[in-house]
Amino acid sequence: MPQPDDGPGVIPTFDLRRDGYATVDWAANYLENARKYPVMAQVKPGDIAASLPERMPETGEPFSTVLADMDRVILPGITHWQHPRFFSYFATTSSEPAILAELLAATLNQVALVWRASPASTELEQVTMSWLADLLGLGEGWHGHIEDTASTSTLAALVTARHRTGHSAVVFSEHAHSSVEKDVRILGMEARKVATDPEFRMLTSAVAEQLERGDVAAVVSTAGTTSAASFDPTPEIGELCRARGVWLHVDAAYAGSAWACPEFRGSQAGVELADSLVVNPHKWLLVPSDCSALFTRHPGAFREAFTIVPEYLRTDDEPPSLADYGPALGRRFRSLKLWAAMRCFGRGGIQEFIRRGVRLAHDFAGWVEADPRWELVHVSLSLVCFRFNGTDEENLAIVERVNRSGDIFITHTRLADRIVLRLAIGYLHTTAEDVAFAWSTLNGR
Repeated sequence: MPQPDDGPGVIPTFDLRRDGYATVDWAANYLENARKYPVMAQVKPGDIAASLPERMPETGEPFSTVLADMDRVILPGITHWQHPRFFSYFATTSSEPAILAELLAATLNQVALVWRASPASTELEQVTMSWLADLLGLGEGWHGHIEDTASTSTLAALVTARHRTGHSAVVFSEHAHSSVEKDVRILGMEARKVATDPEFRMLTSAVAEQLERGDVAAVVSTAGTTSAASFDPTPEIGELCRARGVWLHVDAAYAGSAWACPEFRGSQAGVELADSLVVNPHKWLLVPSDCSALFTRHPGAFREAFTIVPEYLRTDDEPPSLADYGPALGRRFRSLKLWAAMRCFGRGGIQEFIRRGVRLAHDFAGWVEADPRWELVHVSLSLVCFRFNGTDEENLAIVERVNRSGDIFITHTRLADRIVLRLAIGYLHTTAEDVAFAWSTLNGR
């Protein structure tokens, strides 16, 4: 047998209560004081790595040193997604109940391989997904489970579509999320990107033309595109797919959360024709990343595509494993944080949170529209697309200026071959004053 190396040979012990109280205090202080930090990290590439030792310590250190280095090393390199003036990418927020539930999930450290490996994780996920379907007004007939991100959820849907249809082409718009094209590349399928109309929606005629070729496995219709939160004509696309036996996957990763409010369910039209649907609670439903809800009308098709049962996981008379519906075998207890957020905020609290974000976005859009120096390009839900009446270079300079100031953080995109600025609202504690501050910052005041 190999002999042990010379070394300290001591497994450290820790005081969870003492360190846990200190950690919760650190987390609470951070959330309470997030406004004090520059929103976008102001470090240069390599700064964080240069602040850390090249090798791990030989002897264990107390957890208090980790907390100290959170302040000394880590926070300077953090872009603060939980800052009230974070307006980049897409609406995203965590919440106090979900943060605590994530701690509990890590404590229990479940690996839900099969039902008996974690009955509570398996069954709570099923119940929570049923709650979510009801909250979003999806109606009956959906099977849901949780993946890590929409990238994985869409990957699972495309695997299933290929398995069911025997075809390999995937049709999506030029404004679909980049993960769709990446998933197609991973699977060795054929990407067919089609054009959009002036409202940045996939052209139904272009989809019909592709389906005429008879080799399409799936069409991905986006409900809330990344650049502009525009909505593809899912009802028409769904009818085309149904007539041709083509799988329809709807990507509602961002905008699907808004369906919690009945007045925003107009964009849900056509989803009843979908074979699969993804909504990300970690974007706009008060849950920390990662938590992506994948629904399907055809759970049997997913099981056919993904089920492999080795002897060491074989059981009799047990419910199907949720691992049979996607790529991962080992599954985290992600439903716990979603369940906690839904319980603690309730339907009414979630609805008011979403409505507030939409109101604030439309307030901002009104200021843009009223100022002749600016152009309102598109507004949808809590995302505003706008630009300064100048060159692309001038607009990019504005993005760089405000982000480097640390006062706010926004991103840009390209629409109709022009650089456009994006302001997305979605953090739980963002106020009207924060949005007004963003407008003032953009105007150099």
